[in-house]
Order: sequence, then C-alpha cells, then structure tokens
Amino acid sequence: MQIARVIGTVVSTVKNDALEGRKLLIVETLDADLKPKGKPTIALDAVGAGVGELVFWCRGKEASFPFKRDSTPTDCTIIGIIDSDDHVFQKSKGSKRQ
Repeated sequence: MQIARVIGTVVSTVKNDALEGRKLLIVETLDADLKPKGKPTIALDAVGAGVGELVFWCRGKEASFPFKRDSTPTDCTIIGIIDSDDHVFQKSKGSKRQ
C-alpha cells in the first residue's frame, strides 16, 4: 500500500466489460515528504476519490480484491481516501509539529 495524490481523470469510450461504470484516475505516487516520485499511473477507483485527494493505493494481484468479479482487469487500485493523519497533513500543509 502506498500514498498518492489524485491528479486527474481518464475518459475511456472503449474498455473491458468488467470496467464498465468504474472510474479511472491518474495518481502520482508520493514519498515520505509527500513529494512526487516516479511517473504518474492510472488506477481503478474503488472508493469514490476525487482530484486533489490523498489516497492509499495498491498494485499487483491485490488490486483486484476490492471487486466482486475475480476477472476485473486491474493492476493498480485506489483502496482508501486519507481523511486525517498528523504526519501526512502536516507535510502537505507545510506546518511543523509543536
């Protein structure tokens, strides 16, 4: 599980039947200081995340676990929205712990 920021959406007019009605988002993986690392990737949204939100995401076989269909073709899935975490939000707002 990794932390990322949602930076955009993907529109696809033709896709696998198992992806119908599912939202695809562009995520940017973040390091411990919440700085972007690596290239952005496309993730299947399992939780209703939106652009600008900090999220947890996973990749590999586990990425298909949130979906009932075993045949959901995904290698990257957003599995949680970060609502609050002292470390994360202090880093993202630039404040220091007192």
